[in-house]
Amino acid sequence: MRAVLQRVSRASVSVDGTITGEIGPGLLILICAMADDTDAQADAMATKIAKLRIFKDDEGKMNLSVRDIGGAALIVSQFTLAADLRGNRPGFSTAATPDEGKRLYDYFTTRIAATGIPTANGIFGADMDVSLNNDGPVTIWLEI
Repeated sequence: MRAVLQRVSRASVSVDGTITGEIGPGLLILICAMADDTDAQADAMATKIAKLRIFKDDEGKMNLSVRDIGGAALIVSQFTLAADLRGNRPGFSTAATPDEGKRLYDYFTTRIAATGIPTANGIFGADMDVSLNNDGPVTIWLEI
């Protein structure tokens, strides 16, 4: 699985002008299931993200997790993270099939929620409009 994590003060996702998910402080998680990904990888990704200390403590050091600050996660499917850029037009053959991608996306969302982090979502496969205020900015690439 591949993910881009953005520490945000707020984020939302809309489909056809309707907000489908929004959060205050927390993480915007752009997530992509790759062709051979498993539930175990989704579990590992969720565990790593829940424990990742990228929020400021009282001394201004990145020492707190999203759970520590009482933050939430906005989880948005992002198959383009699987892009193969050998040419000028990206290819996506390394992404999971749509059915398996949706299953792993839904599974990953339940695993994040199981860590105690409130979640909000986009709509898998939809053309989404994502809005965010990147806090820091802090943006992290993660692959498991």
